[in-house]
Amino acid sequence: MRIPLTRYGAREIVLGSLLCLAAGFACTWVLWPLALVPAGAWVFLLRFFRNPERPCQAGPGELLSPADGAVADIEEVDAPVFLEGKALRVGVFMSVFNCHVNRAPAGGTVEMVQHFPGKFFDARDERSMAENEHNFIGLRMPDGRSILVNQIAGLLARRIVCAASPGDALVRGERFGMVKFGSRLELFVPLSDGPEARVKVGEKVKAGRDVLVAYADHSPEAV
Repeated sequence: MRIPLTRYGAREIVLGSLLCLAAGFACTWVLWPLALVPAGAWVFLLRFFRNPERPCQAGPGELLSPADGAVADIEEVDAPVFLEGKALRVGVFMSVFNCHVNRAPAGGTVEMVQHFPGKFFDARDERSMAENEHNFIGLRMPDGRSILVNQIAGLLARRIVCAASPGDALVRGERFGMVKFGSRLELFVPLSDGPEARVKVGEKVKAGRDVLVAYADHSPEAV
């Protein structure tokens, strides 16, 4: 049976598996029950880099969560790069137990990818939103509307992976990267487009499956 794992974690999976295997053999020479510790670490490693298939069931004008985790905040803020004016921001916190593969909230063309170096505060710390290392992905949908996704590194997450490049066409729910070992993702939608949050703070969501935001007019072209 094939275990669905993300290619974004290939290096960590190979190195981690070798280390766990070596540690397991070493433990058997000392006291065999100790081998359960590296075995458990190996299971955790595979679970962290899991990459399940998820059918997209969103309707017209609905924007999916780009990450697995818990909704951390829903706020109206000044729009960052790529967008103009005010925007609705929905933040999702990913713990080390969540699947960390990131997925496109909507279908469209990638018009901007911009990486910013920074610090590594805990992703639950308010300072992380402004000061941590992060990566913006600007997406323009077929109806001309734009959204912005922000991948933010956390205390343990020291590497942001973004496989999307300007000019790429993404399908709603398509995988585009990950942030490794606990982090935060944000979805920004311009207020001028009439976004309505469909989740509450504390609610658990799944990337590519659960709706975070819907447009008030439910434009059929906004996919």
